[in-house]
Amino acid sequence: MRTSISLWLAPLGLSAVLSSACVTQSTFDALKTERDALDATLGEKNAALAAQEATLKRRDTRIVELERALDEEKDKAKELGARIDRLVGDLAALTRDKSKLQGSVEEMTIALADLEKRRAEAEARVQEFRNLLSKFRALIDAGKLKVRIVDGRMVVVLATDVLFGSGSASLSKDGKAAIVEVAGVLSGIPKRAFQIEGHTDAVPIATAQFPSNWELASARAITVTKTMVEAGLPGERVSAASFADKKPVASNDTGEGKALNRRIEITIVPDLSTLPGFEELKKLDGSGR
Repeated sequence: MRTSISLWLAPLGLSAVLSSACVTQSTFDALKTERDALDATLGEKNAALAAQEATLKRRDTRIVELERALDEEKDKAKELGARIDRLVGDLAALTRDKSKLQGSVEEMTIALADLEKRRAEAEARVQEFRNLLSKFRALIDAGKLKVRIVDGRMVVVLATDVLFGSGSASLSKDGKAAIVEVAGVLSGIPKRAFQIEGHTDAVPIATAQFPSNWELASARAITVTKTMVEAGLPGERVSAASFADKKPVASNDTGEGKALNRRIEITIVPDLSTLPGFEELKKLDGSGR
């Protein structure tokens, strides 16, 4: 623009000078001064325009930089959002795992408490058996009885050959003394019930008093039961049962085996309240007792 204005003024001034010799020096100087002023103004405007163009260029450059920075921040925000989503997912999974773990810990705690209870109950039963052996030690050492575990129950075994004569349900003198002694020991075991079981060998009996081994085994069990009650054992804690020859502990093919099968067994009735599942059993029977 500055160049175009100068080119326009130059021919004008030159034409004025050439066209008329009447133009005075003062007029020429005035025109020249005016042209110089216009050139100066144009220079200032061109400088201002250049400055504005430089400013706009810097602004454009800054805008590009800011847009690039904004895009980078958007990418970072997107990545951060994805990371937050993963962390939220991980936290949810950890919360679920924690809940499961807490549930497992509670189950294990309950299971351990149940195992500890059962261990204590088992130790109590073992100790009870040891105490029973201790109480009967003198009779065991004298060969009058044995103490065994049969089908998970503690059983006192007495040979009927020591207690009764052959085919008889009447206690001998020594047999009665042994039963009275046993009754005294059993009376010292609180809160337990006892079942007196009669067993015979396989040799059949058929008399008016005992038509079969069932009656003989039953009569012997009842005799022992009555004798124990007379010796002070509470009647509500003792009962009688007959198994005849149906539960042998040895072969009936030998004399020794038959002797072992002819026996009185005093079973200590288990206390079901100490056994696992007792509470469930109470619920099933409907009584709750």
